[in-house]
Amino acid sequence: VPFLTAIDLLYWRDIKQTGIVFGSFLLLLFSLTQFSVVSVVAYLALAALSATISFRIYKSVLQAVQKTDEGHPFKAYLELEITLSQEQIQKYTDCLQFYVNSTLKELRRLFLVQDLVDSLKFAVLMWLLTYVGALFNGLTLLLMAVVSMFTLPVVYVKHQAQVDQYLGLVRTHINAVVAKIQAKIPGAKRHAE
Repeated sequence: VPFLTAIDLLYWRDIKQTGIVFGSFLLLLFSLTQFSVVSVVAYLALAALSATISFRIYKSVLQAVQKTDEGHPFKAYLELEITLSQEQIQKYTDCLQFYVNSTLKELRRLFLVQDLVDSLKFAVLMWLLTYVGALFNGLTLLLMAVVSMFTLPVVYVKHQAQVDQYLGLVRTHINAVVAKIQAKIPGAKRHAE
Protein backbone atom coordinates (compact mmCIF):
# COMPACT_ATOMS: atom_id res chain seq x y z
CA VAL A 1 0.00 0.00 0.00
CA PRO A 2 1.61 3.31 -1.03
CA PHE A 3 1.97 6.02 1.59
CA LEU A 4 -0.66 8.73 1.41
CA THR A 5 0.21 12.39 1.20
CA ALA A 6 -0.70 14.69 4.08
CA ILE A 7 -3.67 16.06 2.12
CA ASP A 8 -4.99 12.54 1.52
CA LEU A 9 -4.71 11.82 5.24
CA LEU A 10 -6.47 15.03 6.29
CA TYR A 11 -9.34 14.43 3.86
CA TRP A 12 -9.73 10.79 5.00
CA ARG A 13 -9.26 9.38 1.47
CA ASP A 14 -8.07 6.08 2.95
CA ILE A 15 -10.01 5.64 6.19
CA LYS A 16 -7.79 2.85 7.51
CA GLN A 17 -4.48 4.69 7.12
CA THR A 18 -5.92 8.01 8.29
CA GLY A 19 -7.44 6.29 11.33
CA ILE A 20 -4.07 4.76 12.21
CA VAL A 21 -2.23 8.08 11.88
CA PHE A 22 -4.94 10.06 13.71
CA GLY A 23 -5.19 7.45 16.46
CA SER A 24 -1.41 7.36 16.86
CA PHE A 25 -1.25 11.15 17.21
CA LEU A 26 -4.06 11.15 19.76
CA LEU A 27 -2.51 8.29 21.73
CA LEU A 28 0.84 10.07 21.79
CA LEU A 29 -0.68 13.37 22.89
CA PHE A 30 -2.87 11.76 25.55
CA SER A 31 0.19 9.88 26.79
CA LEU A 32 2.06 13.17 27.07
CA THR A 33 -0.75 14.57 29.22
CA GLN A 34 -0.23 11.73 31.72
CA PHE A 35 3.53 11.13 31.56
CA SER A 36 6.65 13.18 30.93
CA VAL A 37 8.17 13.35 27.46
CA VAL A 38 11.11 11.25 28.66
CA SER A 39 8.79 8.52 29.93
CA VAL A 40 6.71 8.48 26.74
CA VAL A 41 9.82 8.24 24.55
CA ALA A 42 11.23 5.47 26.77
CA TYR A 43 7.96 3.50 26.69
CA LEU A 44 7.68 3.87 22.90
CA ALA A 45 11.28 2.70 22.47
CA LEU A 46 10.67 -0.27 24.79
CA ALA A 47 7.50 -1.20 22.89
CA ALA A 48 9.32 -1.04 19.54
CA LEU A 49 12.26 -3.04 20.89
CA SER A 50 9.94 -5.64 22.39
CA ALA A 51 8.19 -6.06 19.05
CA THR A 52 11.36 -6.30 16.98
CA ILE A 53 13.19 -8.60 19.42
CA SER A 54 10.16 -10.88 19.66
CA PHE A 55 9.80 -11.00 15.88
CA ARG A 56 13.53 -11.73 15.44
CA ILE A 57 13.40 -14.58 17.99
CA TYR A 58 10.21 -15.94 16.40
CA LYS A 59 11.80 -15.94 12.94
CA SER A 60 14.99 -17.56 14.28
CA VAL A 61 13.02 -20.35 15.97
CA LEU A 62 10.92 -20.82 12.83
CA GLN A 63 14.06 -21.08 10.70
CA ALA A 64 15.60 -23.61 13.10
CA VAL A 65 12.46 -25.77 13.15
CA GLN A 66 11.89 -25.64 9.40
CA LYS A 67 15.63 -25.86 8.70
CA THR A 68 15.53 -22.93 6.27
CA ASP A 69 18.12 -20.26 5.71
CA GLU A 70 16.07 -17.11 5.19
CA GLY A 71 18.54 -14.90 7.04
CA HIS A 72 17.87 -11.89 9.17
CA PRO A 73 14.17 -10.83 9.04
CA PHE A 74 15.09 -7.14 8.95
CA LYS A 75 17.90 -7.50 6.38
CA ALA A 76 16.17 -5.28 3.79
CA TYR A 77 15.75 -2.50 6.34
CA LEU A 78 19.31 -2.87 7.64
CA GLU A 79 20.65 -2.40 4.11
CA LEU A 80 18.64 0.77 3.41
CA GLU A 81 20.74 3.91 3.07
CA ILE A 82 19.62 6.36 5.75
CA THR A 83 22.42 8.91 5.69
CA LEU A 84 21.80 12.45 4.53
CA SER A 85 23.99 13.74 1.74
CA GLN A 86 25.87 17.00 2.06
CA GLU A 87 23.49 18.51 -0.53
CA GLN A 88 20.40 17.49 1.46
CA ILE A 89 21.83 18.91 4.67
CA GLN A 90 22.75 22.14 2.85
CA LYS A 91 19.22 22.37 1.38
CA TYR A 92 17.57 21.92 4.79
CA THR A 93 19.88 24.39 6.52
CA ASP A 94 19.34 26.95 3.76
CA CYS A 95 15.58 26.54 4.15
CA LEU A 96 15.85 26.85 7.94
CA GLN A 97 18.09 29.90 7.59
CA PHE A 98 15.56 31.56 5.27
CA TYR A 99 12.67 31.02 7.72
CA VAL A 100 14.70 32.15 10.76
CA ASN A 101 15.85 35.30 8.97
CA SER A 102 12.35 36.08 7.71
CA THR A 103 10.92 35.61 11.20
CA LEU A 104 13.58 37.83 12.78
CA LYS A 105 12.99 40.60 10.22
CA GLU A 106 9.22 40.44 10.77
CA LEU A 107 9.59 40.52 14.56
CA ARG A 108 11.98 43.48 14.31
CA ARG A 109 9.46 45.27 12.07
CA LEU A 110 6.61 44.59 14.51
CA PHE A 111 8.44 45.41 17.75
CA LEU A 112 10.07 48.58 16.40
CA VAL A 113 6.70 49.77 15.02
CA GLN A 114 7.60 50.21 11.38
CA ASP A 115 3.85 50.08 10.65
CA LEU A 116 1.62 51.18 13.52
CA VAL A 117 -1.41 49.16 12.39
CA ASP A 118 0.55 45.91 12.04
CA SER A 119 2.18 46.43 15.44
CA LEU A 120 -1.21 47.09 17.02
CA LYS A 121 -2.63 43.94 15.42
CA PHE A 122 0.34 42.00 16.79
CA ALA A 123 -0.21 43.52 20.23
CA VAL A 124 -3.89 42.49 20.15
CA LEU A 125 -2.88 38.99 19.09
CA MET A 126 -0.39 38.73 21.97
CA TRP A 127 -3.00 40.07 24.39
CA LEU A 128 -5.49 37.43 23.19
CA LEU A 129 -2.81 34.74 23.54
CA THR A 130 -2.40 35.67 27.22
CA TYR A 131 -6.02 34.63 27.72
CA VAL A 132 -5.59 31.48 25.65
CA GLY A 133 -2.47 30.63 27.69
CA ALA A 134 -4.42 31.12 30.92
CA LEU A 135 -7.12 28.70 29.75
CA PHE A 136 -5.06 26.02 28.01
CA ASN A 137 -1.55 24.68 28.18
CA GLY A 138 0.50 24.05 25.05
CA LEU A 139 -0.26 20.34 25.01
CA THR A 140 -4.02 20.95 25.07
CA LEU A 141 -3.68 23.42 22.20
CA LEU A 142 -1.63 20.87 20.25
CA LEU A 143 -4.29 18.22 20.90
CA MET A 144 -7.01 20.60 19.69
CA ALA A 145 -4.92 21.44 16.61
CA VAL A 146 -4.52 17.76 15.69
CA VAL A 147 -8.22 17.06 16.12
CA SER A 148 -9.05 20.17 14.06
CA MET A 149 -6.62 19.15 11.30
CA PHE A 150 -8.39 15.83 10.90
CA THR A 151 -11.97 17.14 11.17
CA LEU A 152 -12.21 20.67 9.73
CA PRO A 153 -11.16 19.84 6.13
CA VAL A 154 -13.83 17.15 5.88
CA VAL A 155 -16.50 19.40 7.41
CA TYR A 156 -15.49 22.21 5.04
CA VAL A 157 -15.75 19.97 1.97
CA LYS A 158 -19.20 18.75 3.00
CA HIS A 159 -20.56 22.22 3.86
CA GLN A 160 -18.42 24.48 1.67
CA ALA A 161 -21.19 26.83 0.47
CA GLN A 162 -22.48 27.62 3.95
CA VAL A 163 -18.99 28.01 5.43
CA ASP A 164 -17.90 30.35 2.61
CA GLN A 165 -21.03 32.45 3.08
CA TYR A 166 -20.42 32.88 6.83
CA LEU A 167 -16.69 33.51 6.36
CA GLY A 168 -17.55 36.23 3.84
CA LEU A 169 -19.85 37.89 6.38
CA VAL A 170 -17.19 37.70 9.10
CA ARG A 171 -14.51 39.08 6.75
CA THR A 172 -16.74 42.00 5.76
CA HIS A 173 -17.49 42.79 9.40
CA ILE A 174 -13.82 42.59 10.42
CA ASN A 175 -12.78 44.84 7.52
CA ALA A 176 -15.41 47.41 8.55
CA VAL A 177 -14.18 47.39 12.16
CA VAL A 178 -10.53 47.69 11.09
CA ALA A 179 -11.42 50.59 8.77
CA LYS A 180 -13.18 52.40 11.65
CA ILE A 181 -10.19 51.85 13.95
CA GLN A 182 -7.75 53.04 11.29
CA ALA A 183 -9.82 56.17 10.74
CA LYS A 184 -9.67 57.06 14.44
CA ILE A 185 -5.95 56.41 15.04
CA PRO A 186 -3.72 59.25 13.85
CA GLY A 187 -0.94 58.06 11.57
CA ALA A 188 -2.52 54.65 11.12
CA LYS A 189 -3.71 55.19 7.57
CA ARG A 190 -1.90 52.97 5.11
CA HIS A 191 0.10 54.61 2.39
CA ALA A 192 -0.26 53.26 -1.12
CA GLU A 193 2.77 51.16 -1.93
